[in-house]
Amino acid sequence: MAWIVLREGASAGEDELREHCRKHLAHFKAPRYWKFVAEYPLTVTGKVQKFRMREMAVQELGLEAAEAIRTA
Repeated sequence: MAWIVLREGASAGEDELREHCRKHLAHFKAPRYWKFVAEYPLTVTGKVQKFRMREMAVQELGLEAAEAIRTA
């Protein structure tokens, strides 16, 4: 999942971003899901809370079963 924060005054749609990725990335590297947000969840010190983003994505997309799979 790609979390997108657009700059003020900028506009972009999912189709436009998907086309850009299709031109510039290998197909397996392109995001499957897109989420447009105003800001990222941050810690008190201003770092992005990637674990929180992952938890939110799992809940929104209903991927609890996939999250339970243990890998090496």
